[in-house]
Amino acid sequence: MGRLKALGGIGLASLAALAFACACAVARSPAVSPRAERAKVEVPPPMPPKTPSYRCEVVRTLPHDPAAFTQGLIVRGDTVLESTGLFGRSSLRRAELETGRVVQRVDLPSDLFAEGIALLRGKIYQVTWRGHRGFVYDAGSFALEHEFLYDGEGWGLTTDGEQLVLSDGTDELRFIDPSTFRVARVVRVHDGDRPVTQLNELEMVRGEIFANIWGSDQIARIDPRSGEVTGWIDGAKIAARGGEAARDPDDVMNGIAYDEARDRLYVTGKRWPSIFEVRLTKGE
Repeated sequence: MGRLKALGGIGLASLAALAFACACAVARSPAVSPRAERAKVEVPPPMPPKTPSYRCEVVRTLPHDPAAFTQGLIVRGDTVLESTGLFGRSSLRRAELETGRVVQRVDLPSDLFAEGIALLRGKIYQVTWRGHRGFVYDAGSFALEHEFLYDGEGWGLTTDGEQLVLSDGTDELRFIDPSTFRVARVVRVHDGDRPVTQLNELEMVRGEIFANIWGSDQIARIDPRSGEVTGWIDGAKIAARGGEAARDPDDVMNGIAYDEARDRLYVTGKRWPSIFEVRLTKGE
């Protein structure tokens, strides 16, 4: 009772109301990324000197919807395919590369948080974060053809031309048969004897898997056979440019696309106003 007296006579009912109001004030909106609610991000320690490093140089800057919470990115010619996340705002969309204008879109149910996408044999595969549900769309019409299930979380998705490759935030990459959705093999990603975790958005680039490391500006270049990191791409300067208008700590670098026909590499981030075409140069 001494505490109540010290508060100047505020009653129990008033205190309960005050506590409820405070709780409501700090509650997160369903549209806010739940990534911030995860355990503290594992920031990768400095890379071993023996691992080659690369820098990103901007070739050109292209417009991007600043409301798109980018989870997966594909570029083919003048077209961008993109998966956007957040509960209640997740979508699969097609946009014009040169203008950023969205020309086609399918929204996911509000209880699902969309993640990576892959394009394989005329179909788009899309996974979700904790929903354990994936979707297969016709690449032209975006018509939903069927759904599939998988264990664990879905983060990034790409393809080696035969199988789907799924990341789940750990050091594992799962190679999945696109017909049966069974896991054919698992590769653990490592840099020397150090496991590399927080593997997020994925892209197959000239026989290597490029992976955003969530919570950092680093992209790992991965040998898909052994899981060995063959190089690190420093995206800090790109992130400084792309995320200069960031409104939230989750608006990080995330989104890698490689247009094989034109040999062009693109990167972007969550709610960034730009997509950057980049070239890689060897670091010091």
